[in-house]
Amino acid sequence: MKHRIEALRKSIAASSLDAALITSGVNIRYYSGFTSADGIFLVTHKNTYLITDFRYTIQAKAQTNGFCEIVEAGFAEQQDRIRGFLAADECRRAAFEDGVMTVADFRAYEAMPVEWVAFSAAISLPRLHKSAMEIESLQAAQRIADKSFLEWLGRICAGMSELEATAELNYVCAKNGSEGASFDPIIAGGPNGAMPHAVPGERKLQKGDLVVVDFGCVVNGYHSDMTRTFAIGTIDEQSKEIYEIVKTAQQLALDALVGGITGKALDAVARDYIAAKGYGVQFGHGLGHGFGLQIHEPPRAALSSEDTLTSGMTITVEPGIYVEGKCGVRIEDCCVVTESGHINLVSVTNELITI
Repeated sequence: MKHRIEALRKSIAASSLDAALITSGVNIRYYSGFTSADGIFLVTHKNTYLITDFRYTIQAKAQTNGFCEIVEAGFAEQQDRIRGFLAADECRRAAFEDGVMTVADFRAYEAMPVEWVAFSAAISLPRLHKSAMEIESLQAAQRIADKSFLEWLGRICAGMSELEATAELNYVCAKNGSEGASFDPIIAGGPNGAMPHAVPGERKLQKGDLVVVDFGCVVNGYHSDMTRTFAIGTIDEQSKEIYEIVKTAQQLALDALVGGITGKALDAVARDYIAAKGYGVQFGHGLGHGFGLQIHEPPRAALSSEDTLTSGMTITVEPGIYVEGKCGVRIEDCCVVTESGHINLVSVTNELITI
């Protein structure tokens, strides 16, 4: 963590800032190792402070390994303590995370004798490129997801509701070592699969269904993300055709995924193929997103993306076709970009699985 803080100090110094106030849980964890969102992390040009309350001080001391000062303060006192630290360290201009701070909190900070400078993008920027240790955690999370998905397929059948299937998936992932779900899983059978972010409900899985399953696991706070679409029994010819189109579109995009490609260009590889097959209107979302301490992070692969994918970035590759009233198909792998290509963290086949 020390090298991350030193890099942050250089960044704020380059912008003529004296301090950075970090209030988002994900960035507090990234810079300090503290895993609770109930705290405030202050980095000045002289010192480093983690302010939290009595419930978390022991945890904070253990997780930060002594490289920052742990300050115990009740919620009502915390801003006053920050005011004091800024004054003691002679801070006149300070960065803050404008993307996460509430208006009420900002008004309280604004009353301090400090000039506050919006700095969210710069504070989060180092997370864009993953270290070897971060990639190891992402791979470990995906290994649990791979194992859990195949085990889960053996536990479900026609007649089970989407909600029951979701409970089974959450159980299997936890049993296999996931710290929690990356996000609320999407399990959508038959026509429900045409909703890209369907919420599992009481509909029972049926023979002839295509079932979309989108989920992830977590290790050391790092999130994996995968989607597979499988069949229950025999499916009709159009459903088979749609599946093969999506599978080919994904493979074309994976073949094109190499350091230096833009997110817009990568998206176009899959999108153009799907459009050429007559389903362009049924692919209405972007091709992919970054992932790490959060399930959705920069960069993006989409029509509107301005990102260039470079070595160490993460990106999902998840084309889909969604036909209202019939079915949906999405296949998603989570990848790490390299200079010469990428590392696909997912090992589960993208061939159609039938149960």
